[in-house]
Amino acid sequence: MQSAATVLGVLRERGKRNLPCQELYRQLFNPQLYLLAYGRIYANKGAMTAGVTPETVDGMSRAKIDRIIDAMRHERYRFRPVRRVHIPKKNGKTRPLGLPTWSDKLVGEVVRLLLEAYYEPTFSDRSHGFRPGKGCHTALREIDYTWTGTAWFIEGDIADCFGSLDHDRMVEILAENVHDNRFLRLIRNMLTAGYLEDWKWGATLSGAPQGGVASPILSSIYLHKLDQFVEKTLIPEYTRGDRRARNPAYLDLQNQLAKARRRGDRAEARLLRRRMVSLPSADPNDPEYRRLRYCRYADDHLLGFAGPKTEAEEIKQRLAQFLREDLKLELSKDKTLITHARTGAARFLGYEITIQHNGTKKTGRYRRVNGQVALRVPLEVIKVKSASYLHRGKPAKQKALIHGSDYSIVATFGAVYRGIVQYYLLAGDVHRLHRLRWVMETSMLKTLAAKHRSSASKIAAKHKAKIATPHGPRTCFEARIERLGRQPLVARFGGQPLRRQKTAKVIDSQPIRVDHPHKEILTRLLADTCELCGTVGDVEVHHIRKLAELGIPGPLAPQWVTAMANRRRKTLVVCTACHGHIHHGQPAAPLTQ
Repeated sequence: MQSAATVLGVLRERGKRNLPCQELYRQLFNPQLYLLAYGRIYANKGAMTAGVTPETVDGMSRAKIDRIIDAMRHERYRFRPVRRVHIPKKNGKTRPLGLPTWSDKLVGEVVRLLLEAYYEPTFSDRSHGFRPGKGCHTALREIDYTWTGTAWFIEGDIADCFGSLDHDRMVEILAENVHDNRFLRLIRNMLTAGYLEDWKWGATLSGAPQGGVASPILSSIYLHKLDQFVEKTLIPEYTRGDRRARNPAYLDLQNQLAKARRRGDRAEARLLRRRMVSLPSADPNDPEYRRLRYCRYADDHLLGFAGPKTEAEEIKQRLAQFLREDLKLELSKDKTLITHARTGAARFLGYEITIQHNGTKKTGRYRRVNGQVALRVPLEVIKVKSASYLHRGKPAKQKALIHGSDYSIVATFGAVYRGIVQYYLLAGDVHRLHRLRWVMETSMLKTLAAKHRSSASKIAAKHKAKIATPHGPRTCFEARIERLGRQPLVARFGGQPLRRQKTAKVIDSQPIRVDHPHKEILTRLLADTCELCGTVGDVEVHHIRKLAELGIPGPLAPQWVTAMANRRRKTLVVCTACHGHIHHGQPAAPLTQ
């Protein structure tokens, strides 16, 4: 039996060489892949959330893996319908979210591992969504560094992208490289499993269900066709010329400057030099120069074009035509815009993106700011983020947090503020967030004051602290929980300088990329020993959502509670009998020596 690392390594090499992938279904018989998948997803919040059956990660065992593999061998495995719930969107609408059963999550993670290993080396560098080592900041930084001189932004947004992926087209795209009909049938079964809403079954006629473990990689494979069309068709057609032609007016002034210097006329030379700096050295309307650039994050894509608006409109129409005819998707009419890069701003990944132009600002002897990309914090974002902490235009206490501890109140405010600041550190005007900081800080102090029936000024004096940072000492607010013999727990709000950091990095949250079972839980599971009674044999893993559920174990606490609290783990490997006792509230057998 090959190890998980070997299987994924072979697939990765075949992907790099663009070789077809054969007998992929046989890899679903390898228990090492299921153990690796379990180690990656068992700690996810949704692991303890049931789908259409009561099954969750609780009770996971090697026997369950064996049953799944046996069903795979005989092609009897069927994905169950997902339990559909609706989550709110910013625009007031809702987005359907599918909750698969635990077994389907496990199989979906194995499928994702196999597909990602093969397809990841083939994906475009311009694609940043749902990929290891990439995220929103890598996409924004690429635009900031390489899109100098852009004249038009073409903002693309696919209407209901993930709910509109055509199943037949998806299987066709997979079949181009995956030459294994059994695996393709499994994928089709996953896509068409349907959903249950209010206990009524509904068919999934299109789309990859949001909430499915393999949905992100499937959507990336599908939209890779769009990347190929832009990079291999549009960019070569709309890119020409090595560099812009020189500006005739600038060249004329340059010749006059040379003559003035030869005459020794310093006053004339100084005047000519000032006039030269006010003009572009290259012809901004050079008909022989075009540049088209592209960046995509999930279903949002942005194109930057240096050329006339008529050609930008043509590019937009060709994109819409390709998506409609080849991928059976539609561009959103409301969100697909053509924006003048210098006088307007494109919205992409929560930032405003524009091209700077200033006829007077000089850095050294040149107007270096002209043509450079500027990333900005939208004012709308600051208003929306501040709104939940305001009442009648003024910062107000948060009633829902008043009954919490000082530590939890400061930690809650600090985590929200810190996340917003870290995301917008690439913006040149990140200092705009001072308004949000003041609103949240005042709201936090008023919440603490209401809790202690005190004043905000007294609370500020009590919790104010100075901390050392890489940018020097900073003032913040902190709350501590002292612990005997251990470091205190510290929650902080503030202390972060609102200064642009070009190297700021936020990567999509994904499991650590390893190709072998490395988690402690896997070692304990493979030991086949009950951690309560010491029985050697078939074991299961008992899971809880969080350690706080255990409370503070006392002398009368059940043995399993004490064992989990001592380990500080949300898992406990137990035999079938002990697991039954845990769920039925009966004491477990004493641990044998």
